[in-house]
Amino acid sequence: MTDVTDVTGTGSTSDPYSGIPRPAVRLARRRFLTVTAAATALAFATNLPGRASAADISGSGLAGDPFTLGVASGDPLPDAVVIWTRLAPLPYEPLGGMPYKAVTVEWQLAEDEGFGRVVRSGQAAAQPEFSHSVHVDVRGLSPSRYYWYRFRVGGYLSPVGRTRTAPAPDARVDHLRLAVASCQSWPDGYYTAHAHLAAENADAVLFVGDYIYEYGISASGGLRATADPVPDQFRTEADTLDRYRLQYALYKSDPDLRAAHQNTPWICTWDDHEVQDNYAGLVSRTNAPVEDFTVRRAGAYRAYWEHMPLRTPAPQGPSYMLYRRFTFGRLAEVNVLDTRQYRADQADGDMWKPDNPERDAASRAFAGAQQQRWLLDGVRGSQATWNLLANQVVMSRMDLDASGTPTYNMDAWDGYTAEQRQVLDGLAGLRARNPVVVTGDVHASYALDMKRDFADPDSQTIGVELVATSISSGGNGMDVSANGRNFLDHNPHLKLVNERRGYVLVDLTPGQLTAHYRTVPYIDRPGAPVSTLTSFTVEAGNPGLNPA
Repeated sequence: MTDVTDVTGTGSTSDPYSGIPRPAVRLARRRFLTVTAAATALAFATNLPGRASAADISGSGLAGDPFTLGVASGDPLPDAVVIWTRLAPLPYEPLGGMPYKAVTVEWQLAEDEGFGRVVRSGQAAAQPEFSHSVHVDVRGLSPSRYYWYRFRVGGYLSPVGRTRTAPAPDARVDHLRLAVASCQSWPDGYYTAHAHLAAENADAVLFVGDYIYEYGISASGGLRATADPVPDQFRTEADTLDRYRLQYALYKSDPDLRAAHQNTPWICTWDDHEVQDNYAGLVSRTNAPVEDFTVRRAGAYRAYWEHMPLRTPAPQGPSYMLYRRFTFGRLAEVNVLDTRQYRADQADGDMWKPDNPERDAASRAFAGAQQQRWLLDGVRGSQATWNLLANQVVMSRMDLDASGTPTYNMDAWDGYTAEQRQVLDGLAGLRARNPVVVTGDVHASYALDMKRDFADPDSQTIGVELVATSISSGGNGMDVSANGRNFLDHNPHLKLVNERRGYVLVDLTPGQLTAHYRTVPYIDRPGAPVSTLTSFTVEAGNPGLNPA
């Protein structure tokens, strides 16, 4: 929790934090003890203590360096950005090895990496109720510029993070680079793609879901084959607040993920694995009692907020307003969607199923009526050349058709055709706004023309959908599987399938979008190079994918 005391700096030519050590983290076998029997109540708690109860802690009062999970920034506005850290000297211990009391954290934000020109500084309370996470919404900044930030507790100094504010709403912007990433199962392999993403100099990362996977993890660490055994507490699936916190701590132990956060502001949304595979609203995959799953979702949402660079307030129980909008001058607007929290249960028992009337039921919600209106009204009123939808699951029609019968994914937009048609019809009417859907989930790179009528290959193209493959989920992958070839054979609007790991870079100018599909050849060992698999362009005012 933040509870920030903000002090406007006048600029300094000396660095009072020089010589303070920086953090490191490694796996350690430790016995996990639950922090409190009141975890359920905590996940629903609001009005928690403020900074008045925070205590100063010297280096000797900590079990070690508290910045093992790194730093991050996110949700950039023209005059503000969120900076984040979490104090966890022993990240796999209860409360991360911190005492059960609020701790004062100092922070600085500067115009230079050496902190000679500090423009904002202050103090925040890292509260035990929020796992000693810190979310500082730094205001009063200049648009479209880089800043550097850091935190200090006692004798420990965090790594230095770099962030960037968005351009002013009416600014004429010549170029914007966004990275699209998703799906990073920790035991499925190394986050080599994040190491390369960190060096791409993107203006922001759009992370569109599956930041963690809830599954238990073997002692060997899966494809990572860790030198130190993964601690015993990770064997069980995450389903409580304490256990979700542990999962985030393990994922953030990865240095490549920390580097990607450290160098670039992130704009995040969740999909299913942040709670449970293919959950829908308050319906669990295993059809657990709604009362039980409500508690689980509340804990998962709380842990997600604690570990992401999101603004306050924290989630209140099992609900959280995650869909939101970001403007990058007159060039681009990003609409961040949430297609998990409000959806009805999947049709026909979920998974890939032949066409069925249940998926067409008009009453079945997906994004929900309120979010749908917010989205289409926002695109309609946008003054930006490009309007992006940061979306979890594939929006375009995708027919697997492996047996000659049209077959669709009941967990994607194809399983909720009433809302799918309403949104696509709405975007068709807003074709001049250059809608671009960016998606994750499927562990493959796809590039699709979005059609007014997918059954007619000659129908009007209303926009494009760029699907980023996974960072690690699915292991090394391959170029094209048998299912991938089926997709290409039965979906003429689909222009690319590749199942290696990586991300998408989206370069925007007033006249053109260029999408670079960046992939690595393996992730079962570190050090893979990155290359551009292929690139597409889209002309402003003329939707449709063209080879670059």
